[in-house]
Amino acid sequence: MEVILSQDVASLGKVGDVVKVKTGYARNFLIPEKFACLATPANLKRIEQQKAKQVREYEAAKKEAEELAEKLNKTSCTVTVEVNDLEKLYGAVTETEIVQALESEGFSIDKKAIVIDKSIDELGIFEVGINLHPHVMAKIRLWVAKK
Repeated sequence: MEVILSQDVASLGKVGDVVKVKTGYARNFLIPEKFACLATPANLKRIEQQKAKQVREYEAAKKEAEELAEKLNKTSCTVTVEVNDLEKLYGAVTETEIVQALESEGFSIDKKAIVIDKSIDELGIFEVGINLHPHVMAKIRLWVAKK
């Protein structure tokens, strides 16, 4: 019996896959638990429409992220920190401080999107990555200055 998976099922496949399974497995487990539906022409057409819609939404989100990345790549932010007599920071610059600096520049970025390769624990200029989309990453220049 052929069914269309409506959820990811380990050892069978991912959402939208058409798989051939034993009749009892489909009737007693997959279909009642809403893991799959019968592979009828109407269901196949519905799945194809859903896939096309997901692709369109994915491409729109990617395009939007690329436009934002262009703006962010031209942006530089300044974070002011307190230092001791030897010009050493009392702590490292955190993602929260970077997000606040970006908000002052007019960007609203999630803290989890910030990628800091190496701990920022000294004064200077640093490049910080921002994950905007699985395939789009922006880089900003971060100036760390003393108060």
